[in-house]
Amino acid sequence: MEFLLLLSAPLCGALALGVFGARRWAPELNIAASLITFLAACALTVRVVSEGSLLVAHEQFFIDPFNVFLVTLTAFVGLTTSIFSRPYMRVEMDHGRVSAPRLRLYHSMYQLFMTTMLIALTTNNMGLVWVAMEAATLSTVLLVTLYRTAASLEAGWKYFILCGVGIAQALFGTILLYFAAEKVLGAEGVTALLWTHLNSVKGQLEPTVLGLAFVFLLVGYGTKVGLAPLHNWLPDAHAEGPTPISAVLSGLLLNVAIYAVVRCKILVEGSLHSQLPAQMLMSFGLLSVVLAAFFLWRQRDIKRLFAYSSIEHMGIVTFAFGMGGPVANFAALLHMTVHSLTKSAIFFAAGHAAQKAGSQLMEQIRGLITLSPTVGWGLMMGSLAILGMPPFGVFASEFLILTTAMREHPWATPFLLAALGVAFAAIFGRVQPMVFGETTARRLPHPPALLPVFAHLAIVLMLGIYVPPYLADWYRAAARLIGGE
Repeated sequence: MEFLLLLSAPLCGALALGVFGARRWAPELNIAASLITFLAACALTVRVVSEGSLLVAHEQFFIDPFNVFLVTLTAFVGLTTSIFSRPYMRVEMDHGRVSAPRLRLYHSMYQLFMTTMLIALTTNNMGLVWVAMEAATLSTVLLVTLYRTAASLEAGWKYFILCGVGIAQALFGTILLYFAAEKVLGAEGVTALLWTHLNSVKGQLEPTVLGLAFVFLLVGYGTKVGLAPLHNWLPDAHAEGPTPISAVLSGLLLNVAIYAVVRCKILVEGSLHSQLPAQMLMSFGLLSVVLAAFFLWRQRDIKRLFAYSSIEHMGIVTFAFGMGGPVANFAALLHMTVHSLTKSAIFFAAGHAAQKAGSQLMEQIRGLITLSPTVGWGLMMGSLAILGMPPFGVFASEFLILTTAMREHPWATPFLLAALGVAFAAIFGRVQPMVFGETTARRLPHPPALLPVFAHLAIVLMLGIYVPPYLADWYRAAARLIGGE
């Protein structure tokens, strides 16, 4: 029941908003669909914690401690983003940037995007993972190009072409995975691609074929993660789309893509009995961290700045999953959580700041602490959190990752520390004048509604000081599963 509601709520919301998405009450309907999805995710989580892993719909869907944690996170950020988008998109409509038909498109595609991500997270079928990821790409292309400006259309086509090429690589990897599975499981049709079946016989799968499949799967889904050098679509898509879409792209879609990579890694490592998958993840992750840190210095657009920050943090998560082991996997899961919450909060604050200034160029955004203290403090606190300042949760996860790297891969530690230092200087050096710089503009009469920003940051602060026992047990169970135990 909980699972059916989890997928049907956003899908029905997408259909309803496709008809009524331009009405005055459409944002409330969008929030209601997101709220039902979140409540269903919470109920599903309680069931998985109490009963263990679940197989649903003739084994086509599988929920375990790893994906149910991401389902809950996705539903929560989807809810808070829908709350944020209500006043934000109304201002965009008042300014003439969005028409009524485009607002209908925005609301319906938002719920369709949530549906595709939840399907990708919960399906047991590796082929359906690919289908859901492709559907997520198609729905978000329409959202990125919502404003129909030359820059947004260019960003949308770039996103579509690069991710299309990447997802084609993932399709070829999935075909190779099926080829290896058929040799062991027999001609079972699509059931040969069920992850639970593959995981039970991973030691019998042909290592050479699995190794080749992982290369294509990592390149394909790694494009969606934004790993360097496959990251070129991400900054443009984040900068040109509506701010709520930037928040869910950065906070949710990247997590779903890396989830698919990790599921594949579990199978391939069990077949190869070698460090090749781990080494590939560490290499791509470290390259992404270093390149993104230095690209941060060149940015003038506030949303592009934090888009490159997302590439950096996805590189950190990928590197941590590459190291493996209970501590590194635990830290990677914690980092996925705090990054999603923090980065979406930053985009909320940055979106309001750019909307009030009438520009996304950082040089034209000044004195936010005077103009709108809630926006200023939200942006500054979010920036400090994402830069790993204690006691925020990003500090805790990065500390665990760095100490594990020092112990197990000391050669990588200097690169990580240097990249984190460069990123800190680049982001703080740009955010500080935006928040505390002098301005001649008048104070805004009505403070924006930034409850989602401070709700996210409060959770991130709590996770840096105290991780509740049930949440820690959840992370440990998922870390053991990722480790193949």
